[in-house]
Amino acid sequence: MLWHPSPNFGPRRDGLTPQLIVLHYTAMTSAAAALERLCDPGVEVSAHYLIGGDGTLWQMVHEDMRAWHAGAGEWAGLSDINSRSVGIELDNRGTHPFGAPQMRTLERLLPRIMSRWGIAASGVIGHSDMAPGRKCDPGPRFDWARLARQGLACGAGAGGYGGSGSGVSVALDMGQFRANARRAGFSAPACDAVLLDAVRLRFRPWGQGPLTGADMAALPDHS
Repeated sequence: MLWHPSPNFGPRRDGLTPQLIVLHYTAMTSAAAALERLCDPGVEVSAHYLIGGDGTLWQMVHEDMRAWHAGAGEWAGLSDINSRSVGIELDNRGTHPFGAPQMRTLERLLPRIMSRWGIAASGVIGHSDMAPGRKCDPGPRFDWARLARQGLACGAGAGGYGGSGSGVSVALDMGQFRANARRAGFSAPACDAVLLDAVRLRFRPWGQGPLTGADMAALPDHS
């Protein structure tokens, strides 16, 4: 791991400690460009870690400090996500798959952070999960199923990660979908269409059109 300090950080507010890990993509041309931006005092953004496409790992902010990566949003009824999370940026434009070296580094880093702070798999989330409609990273090409198989993220229900949900009998009720999504953590304000998009980004990124039974079944708790 390479230490590359960013000036863009501050103390966690109200004595908060990390309960979440938020994954992002950089949407920039290179890891070097992302590193420069995340350490630019004039931009006022940062993250705790950056993982390059080749698997190189940089740390920019100590985990006990508040990095500026999440912005406005909410998860599981909790706000000020910056004070409650560790932020990891992944060198990716959102238009291509996340490579094996990068994923292997992430898979080595996540258990260490989770162990240090007692963060459960359900606390590993995407930027789009806590800021639906405002953010879409780490995007539809990120392999959440791979993390879930290792206990490093929450798994999907029968309709997610390639499942059809065809064996699950559910009523297509948007109110029930919203309630189930909230139980899964999607508590940030969002209209029906934006919420559906956010859930699909996380559990069923190939989904299109109106709400389906597979969308209902994709949530971890759809009963």
